[in-house]
Amino acid sequence: MKIITLLFIAALVSIEGHAVETGSPRPNIIFILADDLGYGDVQALNPERGKVATPHLDKLASQGMVFTDAHSGSSVCTPTRYGLLTGRYSWRTRLQKGVLDGGNDEPLISAERLTVGRFLQQHGYQTACIGKWHLGFQSEAAPRAAKSKQMGSGGLPLAAQIIGGPTTRGFDLFWGCSNARTMSSVIEGDHVAEILPPIEILPRLTQRAVEYLSAPPQQPFFLYLPLTSPHTPILPSPEWQGKSGVGAYGDFVMQTDACVGQILTALDTAHLAENTLVIFSSDNGCSPQAGTTELEKQGHYASANYRGYKSDIWDGGHRVPFLARWPGTITPGSQSQAVICLGDFMATVADLLKVELPAEAAPDSISFLPNLKDPSLPGRDALVHHSINGQFAVRQGRWKLDLCPGSGGWGHPTDKAAAKKAAPSVQLYDIESDPGEETNLVSQYPEKVTQLTRLLETYITQGRSTPGSPQANDVEVKRPWLSR
Repeated sequence: MKIITLLFIAALVSIEGHAVETGSPRPNIIFILADDLGYGDVQALNPERGKVATPHLDKLASQGMVFTDAHSGSSVCTPTRYGLLTGRYSWRTRLQKGVLDGGNDEPLISAERLTVGRFLQQHGYQTACIGKWHLGFQSEAAPRAAKSKQMGSGGLPLAAQIIGGPTTRGFDLFWGCSNARTMSSVIEGDHVAEILPPIEILPRLTQRAVEYLSAPPQQPFFLYLPLTSPHTPILPSPEWQGKSGVGAYGDFVMQTDACVGQILTALDTAHLAENTLVIFSSDNGCSPQAGTTELEKQGHYASANYRGYKSDIWDGGHRVPFLARWPGTITPGSQSQAVICLGDFMATVADLLKVELPAEAAPDSISFLPNLKDPSLPGRDALVHHSINGQFAVRQGRWKLDLCPGSGGWGHPTDKAAAKKAAPSVQLYDIESDPGEETNLVSQYPEKVTQLTRLLETYITQGRSTPGSPQANDVEVKRPWLSR
C-alpha cells in the first residue's frame, strides 16, 4: 500500500519542474508525416481527380476528421519540419530559402529552442523519432563516396558519430536517416548503424515503428514518424510495382498508404488505438519530379484542384492532407474547414495536456484542439506561407496575397518569367471562390494588398504571430518584395 501511495504522489508532482495533469489517461500521440505527398494523392480527398487507391488513409479519414484547409509551414521539407517541431516559422532562422543540404549541417533547431519532443519529455512521455530528420546534424567523419549516382546512396560511413541529432533535440530514441540524398546511411541514436539500399528504407522504418508499438513503454509515448516516401528516389518495393496503373509514383503512394495501414494495425493489435491520437499529414505538396505532367494525362491530379506543386507559393505547394483520429474525442467521418498549419501541433499538444507553454516557446503556434472536438469552429485568423525561393504569401480568411509575380518556386511561370511578361509584382486571390488561383484581383482591391502586407510586416517585426511579448528573429528576415 505504501508503494502504491508513493507512486500516486509521484504522479502528482512535477517532472523537471513542470506540473503533470492527473485524472483521465494522457493519450499516446503519433504524428505520421509523409514526404512530398500531395493533397490530391489521398483518394478520399480527391475522389474525382485521383486515380491512386489509398484504402488505409481513406479508412483513417472515415474513422476521424479531415481538415480540408491544412497547410505545411513551407512548400519544401526542412523548414516545414522545423515549424512542426518548434511551433515557429523557419524563415525566422538562417534558413530563409531552400533546404539543408543533408550533409554536415549545423542543426537548424538551436539547443535552447523548446521542441514538442522535449516538451513531452518534460511531461512524462517517452519520445521516439523513426524516419527522416533533415534538420541538420554534424559529424567528424568524412562522408563516404556514393557507389552510384542514384539518389540516396550517399551518406556517412558505418559507425560514424553524429552531433546535434534528434536525441539532443527532444527524442529519447531515433532510428532513421538525414534526407533523401543520404538515406542509405541509417542512424540509430547517435551513430550510423547500417548501410542499406534506398529501396529498403521505407519497409525497414515501418518495421521499426511496428516493433516500437508492439512493445510500447509503460508511460505515454509520442511517436514522430516522418516517412521517406513518396519523395524521390521513387523506389516502390517489388510487390508494389505496377499496382497503381499510373506508374512508379502511384505505386509508391500505394506503398506509403500500406505503411500507414501497418501502423494502424499495430495499434489495434497492442490495444492502443482507443487512447492514441493519430495524425497523418505531409511536409508539402507533390513534387514535379513525380512526373506530374504524365500523371495528369492519366487523370491523376496530385494537387487536386489547387494550383502548383512542391516548391511553389500557390496552394498546391503547401495545402496538405491532414487526417486526425482520436476515439472518444474526434467524431468519426467529420470534416473541418478550419485553416490550420503543421506548426500548430505544439500549441495543440500543450492544450491537450492543459499546460501553458513558456512565453518564448512556439511563437507561431495556435492550438487546433478545439477544432478536433468541434469541427464547426473556425481556425486561425491568418497564416504565412513560404516558398523554396524565399517568397512569402499571407492568408487571412478568404484572401491570399502572394508577394511575388509567379510561382515563387519551380512552377510555371517562375517569378523571373512572370516579371519578363510584365505581370503584376504581387498576386491577390479570393481563395474560397478561386482555389485554383487563376484570377488576380490585385488591381480591384489595392486596400486588401496594403492590409495584408502590413499584417505580414507586423508578424515579422514582432518575432511572433501569436499574442505575447515581442521576440527576436535569429537573423534579419529578407523581404524580397521590397526589392522589386
